[in-house]
Amino acid sequence: MGRLRRLTRRQAILAAGACALCAAVAAAALTGNVGLALTLLAVFFTILFGGLLLVARRLAALQRTQRRHQDDVRTVLDQTQRRLLGALEELLLHSGDRHREMSDALAAQTGDVEALIQLYRAVEPRAPMPSTGSKTELLDVLHLIRTRKPSLVVELGGGASTVWTAYALEASGGKLVSLNRDAERTRERLEAHGLTEVVDLRAAVDDVTGIDLLVVYGEPELALTLVKGRLAAGALVVVGEAHRRTLETAEGLTREGEARYRRVVRQLSRSQ
Repeated sequence: MGRLRRLTRRQAILAAGACALCAAVAAAALTGNVGLALTLLAVFFTILFGGLLLVARRLAALQRTQRRHQDDVRTVLDQTQRRLLGALEELLLHSGDRHREMSDALAAQTGDVEALIQLYRAVEPRAPMPSTGSKTELLDVLHLIRTRKPSLVVELGGGASTVWTAYALEASGGKLVSLNRDAERTRERLEAHGLTEVVDLRAAVDDVTGIDLLVVYGEPELALTLVKGRLAAGALVVVGEAHRRTLETAEGLTREGEARYRRVVRQLSRSQ
C-alpha cells in the first residue's frame, strides 16, 4: 500500500489501464470470445513493448547525461589539478629564488663582518672610526698597502675609507693624496685621528706624478688621465666593479689575480 501511495498520477493511470486491459482479456476468455481476448492481449503486449522501448530510451538518455556530467567533472578536476600544480611550481620557484637571495645576502653580510673584524685587527684607531660601505674592498686596499708599501697612494672618490687608508699608510710610511667627495667632514675625521700629516686632501690632482697605488672609487675619466702618464713603473690600480670596464681597456694596464676577499674589486698593474 505504501508503494501504491508513492505512485505518480501518470503511473497510477498506466497501472489502472493495464489492470483494466487484463480484466477485459480475462472476461473475453471466460465468455468464450477467444478472438477478442487475443486482440486485447496483442494490444497489451504492444503497449508493454512500447513502454519498454520508452524506458530504454530514457535510460540511454540518462546514461548520456551521466557521461556528459562525468566528462565535465573530469575536465574541472583536470583544470583544477593543473592550476594547483602551476601554483605549487610557482611557489617553489619563488621560494627557491627567495632562498638564494637570502643566502646571498647572508653570505655578503658574513663577508662584511669577517672583513670588519680583520680591519679592526689591522688598525688601532685613536678615535671612533667612520662606517664604510664596502668593507671587503677596503680590506683589499689595506692589504695591498701592507704588502707592497707604496710611497704615494692616490684615492679618487674617497670618503670614510680615507681614514682607514691613512692608518695603513701611517704604519707603512707612505702618503695619501685624496680627491674627496666630502673634504670638510673628512678633514675633521683626520684631525680627530691625528692623521693630517699623512693625507693631502685636494680638489684636483693635476700635478701628481709617480703614483704607486691608484684607488678608484669614483671619477673614472680622471683615473684614465692619471693612468696615461702619472703612474710609477709597476704601479697598481684598484678599481670597483662599476668602473672596471672603463679602466680594463686602458693602454698599458694588465690584469692581476684577485685577492682572497675580493668580490667587486679588480687589480690592474702598469707594465714595467
